[in-house]
Amino acid sequence: MNPSFTSPSSPPVPPPQPSLQPNSLSSNATDAKLPPSVFTLPQTAQLEALYTIIRDKETSRGDFLFYSDRIIRLLVEEGLNHLPVIQKSVVTPTGATYDGVGFEGKICGVSILRAGEAMEAGLREVCRSVRIGKILIQRDEETAQPKLFYSKFPQDIAKRYVLLLDPMLATGGSAMKAVDVLMEHGVPEDRIIFINLISSPEGLKNFCGRFPRLKVITGWIDQGLNEKAYIIPGLGDFGERRYCE
Repeated sequence: MNPSFTSPSSPPVPPPQPSLQPNSLSSNATDAKLPPSVFTLPQTAQLEALYTIIRDKETSRGDFLFYSDRIIRLLVEEGLNHLPVIQKSVVTPTGATYDGVGFEGKICGVSILRAGEAMEAGLREVCRSVRIGKILIQRDEETAQPKLFYSKFPQDIAKRYVLLLDPMLATGGSAMKAVDVLMEHGVPEDRIIFINLISSPEGLKNFCGRFPRLKVITGWIDQGLNEKAYIIPGLGDFGERRYCE
């Protein structure tokens, strides 16, 4: 599937207005203020075209993979922009000295299974030999609360900056449980960056209220949740569309 473009005879379509002004949501989601720890990608016409493709229920699995991967790459790049840096001087091939910067510490990606695994490749594409951890969280049928079933991290994860990966933030339950697990393993809250494709306003409010020192990088903020706690308009079950169709 290729993005649709207007014909030369058609009037140009103006780019979409930003869906997120500093610390606030646009009218297509909610007028409520957001914490300063939430950041979105620049809301360009190209980005909206990519989201339109992956939201379409008629999009083939191959196109869904290709275009969601493009968004994931953009998100990972933006996440890296929020890592702290230190001054670093290097000598160029001309013999001159360049005073630049380098990353302050090592990083680690942690995916929330199974959908979060789809974001690992995008991280590996921009970070050579990056370590990857995994967390499996599912809802406990008796308590209806998120429950940890499996986790595996690098031994030195407490000394790393963690990019927590999960495509969708609905109620925020699984993501909050994942952060709890990371903090139990010694990772400070302010060294975790949560990266996702689509967030609900409700999930952001819950998540940021619980972890105000943790940064959230999201590609798009949708209207909200329906009675089944599905993100609307959303894109359906990300894992099902990526792995099963």
